[in-house]
Amino acid sequence: MHHITEVADHIYRIHTPVTAVPGGFSFNQYLLAEGEEALIFHTGPRALAPRVIESIAHVVPLERLRYVAFGHVESDECGGLNAILAAAPNAVPVCSTVGAMVQVGDLADRAPEPLADDATLEVGSHRLRWVDAPHVPHGWDNGYLFDEKTKTLFCGDLFTQPGSGDQALVEDDILGPSEGFRQAMDYYAHAPQTTAVLERLVGLAPRTLACMHGSAFRGDGGEMLDGLAQALAFSSRGLPGRAGPGVG
Repeated sequence: MHHITEVADHIYRIHTPVTAVPGGFSFNQYLLAEGEEALIFHTGPRALAPRVIESIAHVVPLERLRYVAFGHVESDECGGLNAILAAAPNAVPVCSTVGAMVQVGDLADRAPEPLADDATLEVGSHRLRWVDAPHVPHGWDNGYLFDEKTKTLFCGDLFTQPGSGDQALVEDDILGPSEGFRQAMDYYAHAPQTTAVLERLVGLAPRTLACMHGSAFRGDGGEMLDGLAQALAFSSRGLPGRAGPGVG
């Protein structure tokens, strides 16, 4: 069974719930398929690669997959990379310049296409802009892709939500649940530049937040990101957690 939902124009969420984590957890990949080329953001862990490959092929021929992009090197971000490359003969890895230099150039079976900060990719009528975001939430090599056409931010581990994530796209709060998860198992680096990075993401004014774990969000993504920045600022000062204005 394919859990595939279009969450923005030509952007499809591939969703896999898992039960290994108490309370449930989920992994999402996002497939942008328009025109003669396609891009997937995240691969999922290696064990999920056959399912992800089958799901991609359900939407677009694997020969049209051109880019396998991810924010940073971690199993849920790129564990299935080489399996997808083997199934998609025209695909190349896409990551940050730091990621290509320190890890992906060695780990991947095909040479990566590194993106410098603010570089762009064209996929059909979509222009995707790379945003370097080292250590936000973690990984020196971390970054995000922003689709300027649909205002979709492929935001990786930001707003990780527990549970099965059965709702593909929501318009209510995702910061509250994600902050509860972070406070229970803090996976943020709390780096000095975190606020500046999040303020830059706020300035993109995203309308869709394509989260790797849990539901995607549609609405004022800038406000949601601003609330996250406030919550992290409180945490870094050793104050009680706060989920931002208007968020429980």
